Amino acid sequence: MGSGRVSGVSEGLGKVEVRLRWDPSPPGEPPRHLDIIAATYTVDDPYGPPAYVVHYDSRSPDGTINMSRHSRTGMGLGFVEAMSLEFDRLSSSYGRVVVGVAVHQDGGLRTFGDIVNAGVVVVEGYGQLLADDFTGVPDATAATIAEFTRGASGAWELHEMVRGFDSDPQLFAAEMGSSRRRG
Repeated sequence: MGSGRVSGVSEGLGKVEVRLRWDPSPPGEPPRHLDIIAATYTVDDPYGPPAYVVHYDSRSPDGTINMSRHSRTGMGLGFVEAMSLEFDRLSSSYGRVVVGVAVHQDGGLRTFGDIVNAGVVVVEGYGQLLADDFTGVPDATAATIAEFTRGASGAWELHEMVRGFDSDPQLFAAEMGSSRRRG
């Protein structure tokens, strides 16, 4: 599958959804668990520490970024986890949002190469903006997938940003918006 981006967003992004899929563990193995994570950065410090992080058990303070579906096991039934990002409602004090996916490490070290049929898409309405299957980061335990930035006009834009990290989910949430990345 690889990665791909559909362009043509001229008015800026409105409500976007990030969807994640993966197959469950083989019988007898601990569950495989992936999570979508979003980190929001202020206009004043777009590469500093995140203003806030959204993941499976949290949402943004104003409700503009939240998990609409969450899975702890994958199901092999398509996209089983989803996060909504409402850029048209996000406060003007935020200028950058980075979205990534982390592999939970309960049950032993796992990388994207260990996860069967993993994939992520970013959609707005019926239009697909980005798709990736993590084959470019097989040895990573977490990966950013997209960076959303607010342009000078105030319109939000998507930039594909598939980068692998060697982090657990908590450390990844703190470092995913930095320039540091895996090899």
